Amino acid sequence: MLALLGTLAGCAVVPDAKPPSTIIDPPPPTVVAQSAFAAGLAVGPGVGTLGFSRPDANSALSAFVASCRWLTSKDDRSGLTRPEDWQPACDAARTWPASRGADFFLQHFETARIGDGAAFATGYFEPEIEGSRTKLPGYDVPVYRVPDDLVRAWPDDMPEAERTGRPPLGRINEEGKHVPYFDRAAIEDGALAGRGLEFAWAKDPIEMFFLQIQGSGLLRQPDGTVMRIGYAGQNGRGYTGIGGVMRERGLLGDGPGQYEGSMQGIIRYLRENPEDGRALMRLNQSWIFFRELTTDGPLGSLGVPVRRESSVAVDPRFVPYGAPVFLDLDRDVADGLWIAQDTGGAIKGANRFDTFWGNGGDAREIAGGMSGRGQALVLLPKGTVARLQAAKAGQ
Repeated sequence: MLALLGTLAGCAVVPDAKPPSTIIDPPPPTVVAQSAFAAGLAVGPGVGTLGFSRPDANSALSAFVASCRWLTSKDDRSGLTRPEDWQPACDAARTWPASRGADFFLQHFETARIGDGAAFATGYFEPEIEGSRTKLPGYDVPVYRVPDDLVRAWPDDMPEAERTGRPPLGRINEEGKHVPYFDRAAIEDGALAGRGLEFAWAKDPIEMFFLQIQGSGLLRQPDGTVMRIGYAGQNGRGYTGIGGVMRERGLLGDGPGQYEGSMQGIIRYLRENPEDGRALMRLNQSWIFFRELTTDGPLGSLGVPVRRESSVAVDPRFVPYGAPVFLDLDRDVADGLWIAQDTGGAIKGANRFDTFWGNGGDAREIAGGMSGRGQALVLLPKGTVARLQAAKAGQ
C-alpha cells in the first residue's frame, strides 16, 4: 500500500493482513472513529458529474464483477452496507455490456463522502526479480513457505483480562512456552534453514526485501519462465518502514549527500552502503512467507487477482471490500474509479488508499513515487446513504 512500502487466497481471506505495501511513509494516524458509520458520511455529488473516462469505467466494471461474490455474501466491517444491498447491481453487472461501464455506475450507484473525504494515496506493484525453483550458484536468498511451528497462542504470563481478540503469532519454545516467532535477523541467520521450507530462491536480497514488502511478486527464472508467488503468512513481528528511519536519520531529502525520498533512492542507498543497509533492513523485523500462485495476477484480500489501475487497498472499516472508489488527487495519474479489493498493514483510517500498478514497465516508478492527496468518494448502491442517515438520526 502495500507509505513507500504499505496487499493480501482461493475464495478465502489470507491468514493475516498483508504487510504495508508502500515505501512512502503515511501521515501519522489521526482517526478516532473505528468505522465509516462512526466517522459520519454525507451525500456526495452525482455519479454523472465525476467525469471518469470510458476505459476507466469499463476496467472498473470488470473488477467490480470479480468482487461480487464477496459483496453479496460477506459482512461489511464498515457498517455501511448489507449483502442484499449489492445484489441488484451484481445481478446487472454479470450481463452488462463490457463497453458500457460508465452507464452501469451511473444507473446503480450514488456517492458518499466518509468523514471530510480528505484522501491520502500511495502505490504498490508486483515486482519481478531474478529467482529459481532450485538453489543455483548465485541464488542464495530463500523463499520460505509458512512454517508449521508458527502458531497463535496466549503467552502464559498474559492476564486473562487482557486476552481479547486473536492470540498473537509466535512459537512454542523448548520449555513449552509461547514466545515471539523468529525475527528477520534470526531468519536471515538461518533459524529456518534445513527444515525443507524453501520452495524457491532469489538472487538479490535487496530485491527480495522489497518483494516481501509488496506482498507478492514474480520470480524470473534462468530459463526465462516466470513463477508467481503470493503472500501466505507473516511471522507476527512488527513492521518498520525503513524510509521513515532514513528520513529521521537525515539520509533522505534534497540536500548534499542525501538520497531521493522514493523507492529508487532507498534502493540506491542500500546498494551503496551494504553493511549499514543490511542493518537498516533488519530493523524491519517482519518476515513474509509465500506460496506459489497459478493465477494471472497477485491475489488481493477478496481472493481475486488485483488489476493495474483498477484495484485499490483500503481499510475495510471505512470502505466496504468490493466497493467502487473515486479518487481526485494532486497526482492525476491516480484519478478515477478504483475497486476496493485489498488491504495492507499501513492502510489505516478513513480515506487512506494504496493504488495498484501491476508489474513491469513503469509500475515500479509510479508506485514507488506515489504520494497523492485530494478527495475520495465511495460509490454505494442507490438508497444506501438515505437509509444510513435515517439510522443515524434514530440513534
